[in-house]
Amino acid sequence: MKLLLDQNVSKRLIPGLAEYFPDSDQVALLDLGESLDADIIVYAKDNGFAIVTHDSDFQDYISLHGGPPLVVWLRCGNQPNKEILDREG
Repeated sequence: MKLLLDQNVSKRLIPGLAEYFPDSDQVALLDLGESLDADIIVYAKDNGFAIVTHDSDFQDYISLHGGPPLVVWLRCGNQPNKEILDREG
């Protein structure tokens, strides 16, 4: 599985995710940082990504319109990257 990190999720997480989620990326690195959520969803779907975000926006969109892609909603607030990578549940 490839992860597409939303604008609000640090691109610095990518190296720590690489072992388990190779080829993951972040929207700003793909020049999608200013894109609409719907456009990011289409990009994720077309390119086989699951979206990782701190916002409910993507989950709300998928609930209304259906998926894919899978949305991973990080509901842990602002945490250091190490804390996010170390979370187990």
